[in-house]
Amino acid sequence: MNIAKETDSVKEYDILNHCHVNTNEEGDRFVGIRLDTDTITVHFPIGYELSNTDAEVRNDIMNLIQVLSEFTTKTERLISTNKSNSVESVEFPIHAYRYVIEYFFNIGGKYYIETDVLYKTSSKGNQDWSRTFKKQSPLVYQKNGVNNLIYTNFTVRTSTPNNQKLITQINKNCVYEAFQRLGWLYGPYVPEHPGITLDAKTSIAILRTKLANTNDDKKKQLFQSMLDMLTFMDNKTSDKELYYGTGEFEWVWEKLIDRAFGVRHKEEYFPRAKWKLKFYSDTETRPLMPDTIMIHDGKYYVLDAKYYKYGITGRSEHLPNGSSINKQITYGEYLDKYKRVNFTLIYNAFIMPYSKNNNLFDLHDNVGHIGEATGDWKGESKAHEQRTYERIQGIVIDTKYLMNNYLGNTEKMKIALVVCIESEF
Repeated sequence: MNIAKETDSVKEYDILNHCHVNTNEEGDRFVGIRLDTDTITVHFPIGYELSNTDAEVRNDIMNLIQVLSEFTTKTERLISTNKSNSVESVEFPIHAYRYVIEYFFNIGGKYYIETDVLYKTSSKGNQDWSRTFKKQSPLVYQKNGVNNLIYTNFTVRTSTPNNQKLITQINKNCVYEAFQRLGWLYGPYVPEHPGITLDAKTSIAILRTKLANTNDDKKKQLFQSMLDMLTFMDNKTSDKELYYGTGEFEWVWEKLIDRAFGVRHKEEYFPRAKWKLKFYSDTETRPLMPDTIMIHDGKYYVLDAKYYKYGITGRSEHLPNGSSINKQITYGEYLDKYKRVNFTLIYNAFIMPYSKNNNLFDLHDNVGHIGEATGDWKGESKAHEQRTYERIQGIVIDTKYLMNNYLGNTEKMKIALVVCIESEF
């Protein structure tokens, strides 16, 4: 079924039927949008609770696109070839398609039309004095022996829309193509067929000229978006799998946590090391790097974002392992012994995804506590002697909540996390 071509037959939950929340199992790790001629599927990260109505699901998808756009690079969005059928995967220029559609809506559901400049004779209007001097006859009168000129009519500049220009036809073609591919994200509206399909290379040349000769930022973005669309279409992608997203959402999860909770310049909290060499210059090794350092109310929270499945499965093998646990303790020790932070002010936590409305733990808050990890080498049998950072708290956070609230004022999120961590002490 081609969602983009449906009009009156669009059903309330059509979009929802094309959405999928990952299991993060092998072969089910891609997060983003896949498109081909007949189907569109939207893949959400583990723990994401989909909405129930078309309008809300569209907002979910827009939010997903925003997160992927902000936290992935083009290199990170590369995905491997589909091994089952050897179909080549090609990144879809989703932002170009979106801008063409949104520009169309923003100007009232109309196509881009340029105006022709016209000149006429009138007693009022936007006067062009150079043309007026050449084309109009003034009245002449003398005063104090000096001839004075009075113009009763002027050559004035006007403009009129010209929808016959090629740029308008190019826009019509791009709008139609954009709705065919991505219109389902905006509702059931489908524009009429443009009728004429222009040669891609000619259209690209016209757009490049337009782009070089405009200073209007919105027009420049429109021309660039249409250019990106036509370049993409000219690369003969019809037989390829199109996508926008990543197969490695764990990197996005780390960046989301860091954006929502972290301080800038966190590198000053990294333990470093170096080699003293006999035969060459000494060299520093790569520092141990915690994902996030949060400082709140004078306390330090070392956070390790783990895009692990425990919040979904409840299975112990889906928890951070001993290596991760011991690294977290090392970060705490570094703050304690080398940065001279009072050990009672240092806390450690793993942050994993889950769904507050669908989980095995009977948790119903955006942020929840699922357990605590310690290192045997730190004397687990003497819990009362352990420093706070030696007890690493297992925290789950609702995936949708994080993706919707990582921007702007995150103080409410930070307080919820602080309360959840410190409630165990």
